[in-house]
Amino acid sequence: GVPLVESGGGSVQAGGSLTLSCTSSEFTFDGRRMGWYRQAPGHECELVSRISGDGSMAFADSVKGRFTISQDNAKKTATLQMNSLTPEDTAKYYCAATNEPHLNYIGSECPNWDFAYWGQGTQVTVSS
Repeated sequence: GVPLVESGGGSVQAGGSLTLSCTSSEFTFDGRRMGWYRQAPGHECELVSRISGDGSMAFADSVKGRFTISQDNAKKTATLQMNSLTPEDTAKYYCAATNEPHLNYIGSECPNWDFAYWGQGTQVTVSS
């Protein structure tokens, strides 16, 4: 099965918030760099946010100032806090992990198991 499990998705009105969590019962987070991707119908896979090995964080321009990311290796949890959601944030969100210095997958589809470890995804729907 997939090593990562996302939760926290759902439906919310514009302006609302959601917290996505990523956990694993079998997969260590030590030495892994975590992040979140999303894919909406008709759109390419998009890197939303990632944490690099030096602790720095990166965000897609579209979510800067609204989303935050965190990773707790002891609890084996990665979290994406999403605030001020808009209908444009509607997508399936995927947690991903890599042994590389940071997630660097760019491609049309996610998940892509050739480039990272993934979860099964969680749907986020934002209504106007």
